[in-house]
Amino acid sequence: MKKSIVFSLVVFFVMIFNAQGQTVFGKWKTIDDETGQAKSIVEIYEKSGKIYGKIIDVLNPEKRKSLCTKCSGEDKDAPIMGLIIIKGLVKDGDEYNGGKILDPLKGEEYKCLIALDGKDKLKVRGFIGVSLFGRTQYWYRVK
Repeated sequence: MKKSIVFSLVVFFVMIFNAQGQTVFGKWKTIDDETGQAKSIVEIYEKSGKIYGKIIDVLNPEKRKSLCTKCSGEDKDAPIMGLIIIKGLVKDGDEYNGGKILDPLKGEEYKCLIALDGKDKLKVRGFIGVSLFGRTQYWYRVK
């Protein structure tokens, strides 16, 4: 009897630990849609109950000092390194949505949703109007 209670408690805590380890927060490697090459590292974090993503590294040394020349507003001519590209997402079940994502190369902002697709893979979807009209990228957790 004692062994089954101890075993149950151990299983319970292992499940809780695993669930807590599976989060969108952290550093993610982005992949270029055209070349398939790693492009940047984005850190996803929470601020005031909303989710944001900031470019913390540009992996191509020649593009590290690039500016967001096609962006508008406060992001116009801002350095891409340090640019907040995911803004204002909120948790909705297993995904985060209700915010925007910025494509710094095109200077365009899109509605956004993100969701884990396994422990170390993040589905990132940018779209106009409804999610059906958009594009999905997969980002990979940096360990």
